[in-house]
Amino acid sequence: MELLGEGKKVLLGNEAIARGALEADVDVATTYPGTPSSEIADSLSMVARYLKNSGKEVPFYFQYSVNEKVALEFAAAASHAGLRALTCMKHVGLNVASDALMTYAYVGCKGGHVIVTADDPSCHSSQNEQDNRCYAKFAALPMLEPSSPQEAKDMTVEAFALSEKLSLPVILRTTTRVSHARGVVELAPLNMTFKKGKFEKGGLTVTVPAVARKLHPVLLEKMERAKEISNKSPFNFVEDFGGEYGIITSGAAYNYVREAVDDLNLKCKILKIGMSNPLPDKKIAEFLRECKKVIVVEELEPYIEEQVKIIARDEGIGVDIYGKGYGKLKRYYEYDMDIVYSTLAKFFGAEWEEKEEGEKITDRPPVLCPGCPHRATYYAVKQVAKPDTIYPTDIGCYTLGLLPPYKTADFLLCMGSSIGTGCGFSKATEQPVISFIGDSTFYHAGLPALVNAIHHNHNFVVVILDNSTTAMTGHQPHPGNDIDGMGNKAISMDMEKVVRGLGVKHVEVVDPRNLNEAKEAVRRALEYDGLSVIISKAPCILLERKYKKERKLYQINQEKCRKCKICITKFACPAFYFDGDDIKINAALCTGCGVCPQVCPFDAIEEVAE
Repeated sequence: MELLGEGKKVLLGNEAIARGALEADVDVATTYPGTPSSEIADSLSMVARYLKNSGKEVPFYFQYSVNEKVALEFAAAASHAGLRALTCMKHVGLNVASDALMTYAYVGCKGGHVIVTADDPSCHSSQNEQDNRCYAKFAALPMLEPSSPQEAKDMTVEAFALSEKLSLPVILRTTTRVSHARGVVELAPLNMTFKKGKFEKGGLTVTVPAVARKLHPVLLEKMERAKEISNKSPFNFVEDFGGEYGIITSGAAYNYVREAVDDLNLKCKILKIGMSNPLPDKKIAEFLRECKKVIVVEELEPYIEEQVKIIARDEGIGVDIYGKGYGKLKRYYEYDMDIVYSTLAKFFGAEWEEKEEGEKITDRPPVLCPGCPHRATYYAVKQVAKPDTIYPTDIGCYTLGLLPPYKTADFLLCMGSSIGTGCGFSKATEQPVISFIGDSTFYHAGLPALVNAIHHNHNFVVVILDNSTTAMTGHQPHPGNDIDGMGNKAISMDMEKVVRGLGVKHVEVVDPRNLNEAKEAVRRALEYDGLSVIISKAPCILLERKYKKERKLYQINQEKCRKCKICITKFACPAFYFDGDDIKINAALCTGCGVCPQVCPFDAIEEVAE
């Protein structure tokens, strides 16, 4: 078990954060999984299971919470009982948690509490690329930003100490390129012990207005102390390579800057920002005074740039400061070597030949896995629904319904939005509405919207795609499972009973792999006058293949095949392929789900004999 090892290990950035939490003797860890943060919690889950299976005491409590808000609230309570807590999530998860976060900053913490937000520049796996450094400034909370797995581990350890020093939760902000980078990490000794906390009553922890008014000035005073810490922090440092030009940078961008300085032989000074809220104002002012001109290289928003310009103005420093809009520095997408090299070459007047674009590689869009039950659900729906049907969708694998030939995704905002927007579309239009939502997403944020739909008697169809796991982020458990993140027995929710218990009158549970059954259920739901819920229940094919090794195989009888291409153009399972004019099934990709024989109108798809 590498995370429990000693010496030096090659770790993923997210694994390094998990190791840092263990080195800090974390007591409680909570999350709702989301890429690019998932491996932090998954690593802690694996450690807990490993220790449990080895007959050893697990020195911390770990939980996959129902959503990020609950995860933060749970950990905040643990902190106020004197325990150290870690809460991790992807960047949009902090939106969900922000209602608690903003007041939590007022109340503060007792045991150290580190909140990890993993941002996703370029939207590799997200619906936006918001810059969560703004949350640190907005909430008035300290923030650390690592540039490497080693820094990720070290900053996690320091964040716990900083949190306890200031009695404030500390935000650790990573990005995809830091979370998913691998690097050598020097490990410190582990000294983990299981502890129980104790909540001491009598503090200013109930934020009625009179209390909140007292707490806000206290928060601002804490951040003034944090500014002093930031000015002395070893994570904010200067590298001097000679010359009179300066570069201020942070996060993943620092790595590109550092390589560009070496490769282009640039004479400059680099101010690396590791504690980015509050910024080290005195250190920045001192740096600016030593430079003739300065460029700020940071991904996404001009967060550092704007504050540096304010510091220069307030201190009367007349240095030219460049940033967004100079060279190839943009406010959108992540940076790469070409962006940073070409921009710094222009800034320093150095020679740099941009690489010619190579041969364009054909795009390979993501697709639903062969045998994915969502494909069967979408196929059944499209056989029954009218062309003008509106399909609000949600966050998960099933968002891929956007792509042809299914085209069963018309509108998406955030977790749970398919049901909320389904309510709106059903009242605003005369068109049929079928909202798709996954099982984990339903428990995360779909329940309140479903209550809204029931209470207001909205007329549309909700299809809950229940594949028994949180599939897109790595098969983490959710409230519908009977095992929790530590491997303990858990109470699983019966989704049908939950939906009926809320008051939905028309509820059907179907196995989408039986296409006729699924189509009839959709037809009945569309004909029903009122809110209908279909629970389309079949396990994620990857889980089924993991636990069920045997499988049926299928082939196409070329004598029966009429080349109608329905299996490819309408069902679109990636196991089908063209071999000249013939259509065949790739046996290595086929999962044996048994749906495609129901699709072929000529019975040309046959099970392979033993």
